[in-house]
Amino acid sequence: MKLQKKKKAAPAINTSSLPDIVFMLLFFFMVTTVLRQTDLKVKLVVPQATEIQKLEKKSLVSYIYIGPPSETFRSKFGTAPRIQLNDAFAIPSQVPEFIEKERSARSEAEVPFLTTSIKADRETKMGIVTDVKQELRKANALKLNYSSSLRTEVY
Repeated sequence: MKLQKKKKAAPAINTSSLPDIVFMLLFFFMVTTVLRQTDLKVKLVVPQATEIQKLEKKSLVSYIYIGPPSETFRSKFGTAPRIQLNDAFAIPSQVPEFIEKERSARSEAEVPFLTTSIKADRETKMGIVTDVKQELRKANALKLNYSSSLRTEVY
């Protein structure tokens, strides 16, 4: 007489809590993901530099974009470099108002640490950048940063 061992089938995995886990992960990624706050309307290829430093708190940085309008806006605005503040094109005289709005949106303790970063296209002439800098001086926004990318090879 041969004795055969009965093979026991593995018990089924309980999947009743699986939807809870999926929704918990979905909620986690929705809360922790930071979406782009500004849609770029200007063409932006930042210049390269070898000696750069990262900003400590990016949440305290206000960006001013300068460059030629992107393809979708060229028919309306031409090819001359333009200033973009948040999601709208602007002129240099609107920069102090932009800085004031940024300051009013922050707590009073954060205001001294606010930094203004100019992201200018590498082909942009310095005239429009100088105009923006003059307006920043008028608004007493003296903490200024120029955005660039890291140059890997040194000439």
